[in-house]
Amino acid sequence: MTTRIQNGTVIDPASGTHEVRDLWIQDGRIAAPAERADKTIDAAGQVVCPGFIDIHMHEDPVDAEGRLESYDESSVFACMLHMGVTTAVAGNCGENKYHPADYLDLVDRDGAPVNVAMLAGHGFFRHEAGCRDRYAAATAAQRDRMAGEIRESLQRGCIGVSFGLRYEPGMDARELTEAAAGVRGTGKLVAAHVRDDAAQIFSAAREFLDAGLQLEVPLQVSHIGSMAGFGQMAEFLALIDEYRKNSPNIFCDCYPYDAFSTGLGSATYDEGWLERYHCDYSVLELCLPEYEGQRCTEELFRRIRREQPDTMTVCHVMRQEEVDLAYRHEAVMVASDATLDHGRGHPRACGTFPRVLSRYVRSGVLTLDDAIRRMTVLPAAQLGLGNKGRLSEGADADVVIFDPEQICDRATFTDPLTPPAGIGRVLIGGKPVLRDGEILDRRAGKAVRG
Repeated sequence: MTTRIQNGTVIDPASGTHEVRDLWIQDGRIAAPAERADKTIDAAGQVVCPGFIDIHMHEDPVDAEGRLESYDESSVFACMLHMGVTTAVAGNCGENKYHPADYLDLVDRDGAPVNVAMLAGHGFFRHEAGCRDRYAAATAAQRDRMAGEIRESLQRGCIGVSFGLRYEPGMDARELTEAAAGVRGTGKLVAAHVRDDAAQIFSAAREFLDAGLQLEVPLQVSHIGSMAGFGQMAEFLALIDEYRKNSPNIFCDCYPYDAFSTGLGSATYDEGWLERYHCDYSVLELCLPEYEGQRCTEELFRRIRREQPDTMTVCHVMRQEEVDLAYRHEAVMVASDATLDHGRGHPRACGTFPRVLSRYVRSGVLTLDDAIRRMTVLPAAQLGLGNKGRLSEGADADVVIFDPEQICDRATFTDPLTPPAGIGRVLIGGKPVLRDGEILDRRAGKAVRG
């Protein structure tokens, strides 16, 4: 099957291409021009670029019958596709909703709306090893079991290891380095939601970065807007520059919103959070239908945290100008940190990538080429995915076609599932999977193994 995408402006940051020309696809890969096409797509007035790679998001759950819950409009993977994402990296912040290597097997068996790569979440394996008190130190036997199971998951195709140091306060430096040791020498990634934020971000970042330097592995500091977006961003980015002098494989990701989202029962909301963020309970939205559109109170916070600790929240405490500053740094990639609870949650799940292309490109903060670079070849290189994030001959034909003047996010905190505008088509492996907002195939995505 040969497809010709004609008349579009092809932007491929990996090769420096930015010109109106045809793009040819044959048998699922980018190809040289052919004599004839079986199918032609007219992309006049549109940008044609590699499919976006979301290096930090949270996967859909697995149901009781062992199937991915990813085939309706409220799934995270469906939201990814609406945003032009063709490869999603799940299992972040130390969290897996299912054994990560088994999850890849499920995607191989059943397909998914997008390609899926998995990180082995340390917190998942900590729990599996019997260390279920997040404030307790792991025993030597538990650490050995964690390290062994993480190493096995890496051998089965997980693309790296993730940590949620914030969510597992009992983890010490020895547990961190032992759990990540299986990555050494593989080129795979170690990502972390670091232990603390706001005024304590610097010591928290150094803890993770020092461990990574010791292991000599690629590092990803997760969602820095929600870690340093309270007045610390400039100094934090200077700290990243300091470490990158000795280890250029240190990068960060960020989503373009001034509110974060996490579970109400998480350690983020332990005693002292109001003082840390200099706020009151009204900064919180509870993602429960009965409280939609309402802000939290102390009584409600305490009761719901006690009775329904898994309730998702949106916390409006970051400074937008700090998030904007993050995107000016060359080592910051676009990522959504998307997570949803039965269609409820943060609009970043449906809006992140179009929001960057509208808010930051049209305002001149980023060039169009640089924005696409942060969504494609940069995460692909960090993940070691040589066939993703580029449009060179032989690369996987994951392609997004969008209108640069019309693309924008439309999801809101009250309607987080509203798809963006301006994305005309998405192809995965050369197969059309989305056209003008309509998902055509929810099973074209494949497992991406490292």
